[in-house]
Amino acid sequence: MAEWLRTPGIFGTHATMGADVSQLMATFFTLLFVVGWIQARQRKANHHHWLMLGGMVAMLAFFTSYYLFRSLGVLAFEGKEGFGGPQSLYDNVFIPLLTLHIVLVVIGLVMAIYMIVLGFRSQAFVDGRRVLKEAVLQTSGRRIAVILGSVTGVVMLLFASRVMTAGFSMGKFSVYLGLIFIIAIVFGIEVAIQRIWPNGARRHRVLGMFTMVIYCVLFVTGTVTYTMLYILYPGKIG
Repeated sequence: MAEWLRTPGIFGTHATMGADVSQLMATFFTLLFVVGWIQARQRKANHHHWLMLGGMVAMLAFFTSYYLFRSLGVLAFEGKEGFGGPQSLYDNVFIPLLTLHIVLVVIGLVMAIYMIVLGFRSQAFVDGRRVLKEAVLQTSGRRIAVILGSVTGVVMLLFASRVMTAGFSMGKFSVYLGLIFIIAIVFGIEVAIQRIWPNGARRHRVLGMFTMVIYCVLFVTGTVTYTMLYILYPGKIG
């Protein structure tokens, strides 16, 4: 599988198959999110729910498998050999843009997990229709500690099972540790934000708009990075 993802891509550029699949999936996710947001504006809550949930779950699975485990695609730092443009453009444009993209990916992953949980917690059914509950929605510190502790235990058990079958790897340990860190950030966000917007419905609407902006900017930065790396200034890759 890894070898196949390093073969020439499907778009006829200098990209690998992994990079092209990354770009294709990013386009798919963004379209799902935009359509889902439009459905919410049109008060088609059920369509919005399934579009956003499906997009976020698929995005989480994709980023985890490609970016965290494989380190493939336009997000992978391939070094100066992967960029054929001038050094000044590489230092002043490409690297800052790639760094921004990586930061947005982390924020996007955190917000995806948070919005999935918030979406389920803030919804209600009225006459068979999904609606947002106009009510105070808060989580106690004790409950957060119990959930985070349980999740940490499960993640570490999964890591221990991988160590027993495949041996210890610092890279894999970093991935599992990063997963725990991201989940901890999500709960930290919950504690801070629920004080600002105690109303669950308002919190969902405000953070939903913020998350949409993140996804759209993420798509733009990823597309520009892809274009620079594989179309405008291709270098020696692979």
